[in-house]
Amino acid sequence: MEEPLKPEVNIFPNLEKASRSLAEKISGEAKEALEKQVRFAWALSGGSTPRQLYTHIANEYKNKIEWSAVHLFWGDERWVPENHPDSNFAMAYETMISKVPLPPPNINRVISEIQTPERAAESYEKVLREFFNDSDEETFPTFDVMLLGVGEDGHTASLFSGSSALEEKRHWVVAVDAPPSCSPKKRITLTLPLINRSRAVFFLVSGSEKSRVLRSILEEPYKARRNYPAAMVKARKKLAWYVDEDAYHG
Repeated sequence: MEEPLKPEVNIFPNLEKASRSLAEKISGEAKEALEKQVRFAWALSGGSTPRQLYTHIANEYKNKIEWSAVHLFWGDERWVPENHPDSNFAMAYETMISKVPLPPPNINRVISEIQTPERAAESYEKVLREFFNDSDEETFPTFDVMLLGVGEDGHTASLFSGSSALEEKRHWVVAVDAPPSCSPKKRITLTLPLINRSRAVFFLVSGSEKSRVLRSILEEPYKARRNYPAAMVKARKKLAWYVDEDAYHG
């Protein structure tokens, strides 16, 4: 049987301190990567949890990151206009992107205004393949950093328990329907094989409502991997959790 991942777990008194620490970590990852390569590919997370993280990066690392070499992507997006309150792009733009010297061509958002989520997924996969210069359907590229969150149902990105997207082996991006408890329903998400090729994966988790799922993922990895998409995530070199005490202890 495959050995469970042994992730690094960092517990903080609150989300602000977790976000501040992760901001420093991601800045360090960018600096280290750009000492060896010409660009840094970072996939952002959505929802409300990373808001403080993005704010810290914009405020404290505006002049410490080589933004001209940073290329941003999204792990998932809701099928809403780019300026919609539920848009993952809109939140990241408001809190970070608009405040740092990032060249517009380096912002690779999901074009959610396309006719259908399926077309949006196809379009985004094309963007990724052009960026990574990869047309081989048997291989998956490597993000330098993948930022993820966890829902109280154990989903991550827009990969939900029971979804056929979890079985995807060929496509990099797919359209999915979120369960009734999640809104908006129509979404576009990266797939597990692509996520799991990332050099470093960082989870940022906050809130007591997530403690049951989080403890299961960290303490019962074999069992959790049968139930929660977040537990199915791997990384090539580094897998770390940044969580507040409410999320860890409940």
